[in-house]
Amino acid sequence: MRKKILITPRSFGKTSNVPFEMLKKYDYEIIRNESGKPYEESELINIIKDIDGIIVGLDKITSNVLKNAKKLKVITKYGVGMDNIDIEEAEKLGIKITFTPGANKESVADLAFSLMLCLSRNVIKLDNIVRSNKWEKIVGYEVYGKTLGIVGTGSIGKGVAKRAAGFDMKILAYDKYPDYDFADKIGMKYVDKKTLLEESDFITLHIPLSDETYHFIDEEEFNIMKNTAYIINTSRGGIINENALYNALKNKKIAGAALDAFEEEPPLNSKLFELDNVILSPHCGASTKEATDRMGIMAVEGLISVLEGMEPKYLYKK
Repeated sequence: MRKKILITPRSFGKTSNVPFEMLKKYDYEIIRNESGKPYEESELINIIKDIDGIIVGLDKITSNVLKNAKKLKVITKYGVGMDNIDIEEAEKLGIKITFTPGANKESVADLAFSLMLCLSRNVIKLDNIVRSNKWEKIVGYEVYGKTLGIVGTGSIGKGVAKRAAGFDMKILAYDKYPDYDFADKIGMKYVDKKTLLEESDFITLHIPLSDETYHFIDEEEFNIMKNTAYIINTSRGGIINENALYNALKNKKIAGAALDAFEEEPPLNSKLFELDNVILSPHCGASTKEATDRMGIMAVEGLISVLEGMEPKYLYKK
């Protein structure tokens, strides 16, 4: 009997047919999410009953979903964030989890830095001015030589630091597991959370969402930040308390923000829509041809390695 593979990410195989060609060699039956949005739990419960392997994006693989996945042998995360997968339940059921480490690091770092530049120079507002048949100038700020605070110095945080070095920025960092060798090479200084918030002109978040990091940036943190500071989140929604962010932006406690991730996705009718000092993008940090190609190939390699009894590739371990 042919093994069934469920593929939920919309961008999978969009920029290259190689991932599908890899799957075709094993004659898998492919089922794709054609709904244009992540599956709801009830939908996944109905679909997953006879699925052998799943390549998953942001769909929530809950305990209820897994308990109904009677044939599931492998979950392959198309990306690196695991907050949408019940890892403990998967381990309890003997389901392997693979992921695509490093596949999107350059793309997300690019987006984080581009949002920093857009905020500092009011690029969105300037575009709107010209489209409105006006010719007005807005005084912005230089990024060059400013102080950047990086929260989380994994592969993406390090990528942002490398870009910041080219702008001769003073780079501060906060991480539970500091990489002092990297910091010494690039001229980055590890500090405590409070110092980073107090001194940074730009703060960029690159940490996973967990119970520990939920609302890592809240009202207290906004009160510590400079009123000229900007904050950028290209990691996960929930790391910033969006109600506290709204109040901080509305009351000018900080200068601006840019979000590529939200507590609820999509953020329908968010209060943030009212504000002109925030840039919003639809969780697209990994949406480049290069990252999509890498994630697709690595996801398939991980999935096949488990289903075909090989040495598992890109196996996730807590």
